[in-house]
Amino acid sequence: MKIYVITYDLNREGQNYAQLYEELKKSPQWWHYLDSTWMIHTNENANDIYTRLAKHIDKNDHILVIEVGVDRQGWLPEKAWEWFREVQH
Repeated sequence: MKIYVITYDLNREGQNYAQLYEELKKSPQWWHYLDSTWMIHTNENANDIYTRLAKHIDKNDHILVIEVGVDRQGWLPEKAWEWFREVQH
């Protein structure tokens, strides 16, 4: 399985994006510590993920799906780094 980052700008005021969040949670494993960013661990490819999520966003929203490599760095809670270590084994 691979790790993907999904990041978005949801631009429609008053829009309920609960269905988008529920769709993301259907992934085998997921992580959500940053407001507009999710990480998922899945067998899907970027296009499959986008297709699954696109039906839950509006045409004026923006979304980006990128596979995560092993070279990464950041300032995140230890719990986030534990998630990365867990899903890569």
